Amino acid sequence: MDISLVIFDLDGTLIDTIGDLSAAVEFALSEGGFPGHSVEEYRAMVGHGIRNLVTRALPDGVPGDVIELTLSRFLEYYTSHIDVLSRPYPGTHDLLHRLSGAGVSLAVASNKFQAGAETLVRRFFPDIPFVKILGNAPGLPLKPDPEVVRLAIGAAVPARSIPTAIYPDRARSAGKRDRALPEPVGLKAVMVGDSATDIKTARNAGIAAVGVSWGFRPRADLEMADEVVDTVDQLWETLARQSVTLKDKSK
Repeated sequence: MDISLVIFDLDGTLIDTIGDLSAAVEFALSEGGFPGHSVEEYRAMVGHGIRNLVTRALPDGVPGDVIELTLSRFLEYYTSHIDVLSRPYPGTHDLLHRLSGAGVSLAVASNKFQAGAETLVRRFFPDIPFVKILGNAPGLPLKPDPEVVRLAIGAAVPARSIPTAIYPDRARSAGKRDRALPEPVGLKAVMVGDSATDIKTARNAGIAAVGVSWGFRPRADLEMADEVVDTVDQLWETLARQSVTLKDKSK
């Protein structure tokens, strides 16, 4: 079956954002008189939403009001400096063009706050027709919850073509939250990301996962992926092997 949808993580997968993220946290920490961290340390902190990032950067045991104030300072700085140092990884823009040109639907699923995710995608990929840009928004659980995959699939396939039985209202109890989501007939989705969180998201949703080693996490974190790639060209080749349409385009 040809791949119909590729869901990309954003930070560390499509765009190298660590410079702007670390600069914003450093600003927020310095405003509060707290010690800072190295860029390498921030690589281990990002990926679970900005509140978690700020909380992990602060000393243990700080009160909640300090976390809120530091988060506010971070957001004020970051939103006005979001694309100063951030850049797409080499080759990612061409890859997205090739996939889109081959008829593959594209989506972004990130734990970055929604406005930030939309800003970066529109800033660096304005000509790429993503069917959905999913970030940390009210009411939407963070990855590795598979809800983002459901929403991306729903955007890629007309609602009338998806049997309602496939996506009943999902129970929110802890015991049922990670239940795999069957793919609609005729659709094959793949998730691409740089972290164990992305791989777990794909696993929880019952879709394939490809890890990329150029991001923020060590390669060892990607061991549960179906395949791990080191370059954008390898990513294209990996996707092409799973799709007759892409294989023809790669010749």
